[in-house]
Amino acid sequence: MQSDASTVDDFLAALPDARRQAISAVRETILANLPAGFDEVMQYGMISYVVPLQRFPDTYNGQPLAVAALASQKNHISLYLMGIYGDDGAQEWLRSAWVATGRKLDMGKSCVRFKRPDDVPLVIVGEAIARISVGDLIATYQRGRS
Repeated sequence: MQSDASTVDDFLAALPDARRQAISAVRETILANLPAGFDEVMQYGMISYVVPLQRFPDTYNGQPLAVAALASQKNHISLYLMGIYGDDGAQEWLRSAWVATGRKLDMGKSCVRFKRPDDVPLVIVGEAIARISVGDLIATYQRGRS
C-alpha cells in the first residue's frame, strides 16, 4: 500500500496508532544510526533514506539512490535495506545477526517484513544502517551498473 503523503509527518499521522508506533520505533533507530550525507524523504509512498541528487545525480531513473525505506503494507511493515541487498557479506551478516537474537527473520531480497516492533532487533537494524556510508552505497551502485 503506497501512501500519498508528501511528508514523513503526514505519512505517520495517517497510520493507525499501533502501526505508527511500530514504524516510529524503527524510524528512530534508523535516524540515530544513519551516516552523514543521507536525507529522510518520502519516495514511492514510503519513508526513504536517500543520497540527495545534488550529491549523486547519475541514477538510472533520475531518482535519489536509497539505502533504506519503511513502508506500511496491508498485512505487515516492510523495512527495505537496499544497502544490504547490494553486498553479499552484509546480507550474510544481517541474516546471522538477526537469527542470533532469537527472532524470526522474514526477508526477501532487500525487504524485511514484520508486524510488531518486538519482532525487530533494533540494535541489528541500527548496525545494518550504520555500516553503509554514502560513498559505499554509491560505489556498490556503480559496480552493479557497470
